[in-house]
Amino acid sequence: MNAPLPWLAPTRDTPVDAQVLVPGSKSLTNRALVLAALADGPSTLTRPLGSRDTQLMAAALTSLGAQVEKDGMTWRVTPLDRTSTAPVSVDCGLAGTVMRFVPPLAALRSAPATFDGDPHARRRPMGQTIATLRALGVEVDDEGRGALPFVVRGTGVVEGGPLEVDASASSQFVSALLLAAPAFANGLDLRHVGATLPSLPHVEMTVHELRRRGVEVDDSTPDRWVVAPGPIRALDVEIEPDLSNAGVFVAAAVATGGRMRVRGWPERTQQAGDAWRALVEAFGGSVERDGADLVFHGGSSIQGVDLDLHDVGELTPVVAALAALADGPSRLRGVAHLRGHETDRLAALATELNRLGGDVTETEDGLEIRPRPLHGAIFETYDDHRMAHAAVVLALRVPELFVENVSTTVKTYPNFAPVWERLVA
Repeated sequence: MNAPLPWLAPTRDTPVDAQVLVPGSKSLTNRALVLAALADGPSTLTRPLGSRDTQLMAAALTSLGAQVEKDGMTWRVTPLDRTSTAPVSVDCGLAGTVMRFVPPLAALRSAPATFDGDPHARRRPMGQTIATLRALGVEVDDEGRGALPFVVRGTGVVEGGPLEVDASASSQFVSALLLAAPAFANGLDLRHVGATLPSLPHVEMTVHELRRRGVEVDDSTPDRWVVAPGPIRALDVEIEPDLSNAGVFVAAAVATGGRMRVRGWPERTQQAGDAWRALVEAFGGSVERDGADLVFHGGSSIQGVDLDLHDVGELTPVVAALAALADGPSRLRGVAHLRGHETDRLAALATELNRLGGDVTETEDGLEIRPRPLHGAIFETYDDHRMAHAAVVLALRVPELFVENVSTTVKTYPNFAPVWERLVA
């Protein structure tokens, strides 16, 4: 089958003035699915994200014995049947949450589960997931790869107890263990050892979701989480809009000196994307709340920034795109862990921005971006949805910019391209 032709992203010569209601949060949807699959009864999710990542998660949990019944914007989840002894295969696609959250659940069944995914997924760091499962007494066959594919040979019981993990490559290693911990015989006393834990808001989100379901979690000591064993209470939840996905629309306001209303922005949230409030102001824009919505305004120019994005690394591609359009140089720091995301995002951003005529240098933990006049070209996405988001923001100010494989955005945002065209074209 021939690859689709690159997509010509729309350009603006006037300020954007639009509003958007983005789909539900991927991070919250997949955490809610996992916890519902381990709960003490059925749960209902309202406004879940229906994207490739969440569909892969639902399919993975179904293969392990859960039921996910979908009726439009309502999904009803019946918990896992842990008595099943049938071998299963789990397709992780390119979803980090699936490849890291689901293996501990597979260990709770008395049957082998084979995990594999897209070609790019086999390059993602999985050695820590495999090592921690083995430290918990779970047999894992990976033929020494430390990566997909591998087989988890569950026995139906995971003892739990004290465990150390180096999660400096991804906070998902911590969240994966915390989500399954209440089902371990002795709960879990988890300590992170190593460099500073990245993307801490995602771990805080995990802890918050556990507590909402009656799970006792003590996180009073930094880099330590003690989870008591016990039931996970079934809970009907409405999923918040995905604020990381909202970021690309927010950036349209900044890039064009315009205005973007994001409907239903929660007043309080654990989502990393909530950092866009501060990021817009750093670039010289402003933010105001109007009832349930936030309204973002771009400034008269885009200011250069010096930002530590360690806790919100997933926002880096779109932030880098704005920095490339700024009036002065920018430095993005604290995101060395992005080298292990869907692609090496630091190398990919430097390569693609420089392809357009930019001046970008990789540093040990980030990027230095010196704005230059940019020209059109084909922007490669590396099958990474966040790279596609960066490309469309650049295209607002760079005519004749073609996005290779814009459909990769279905990972977290179905129909992104037509929505983007409608709002900014």
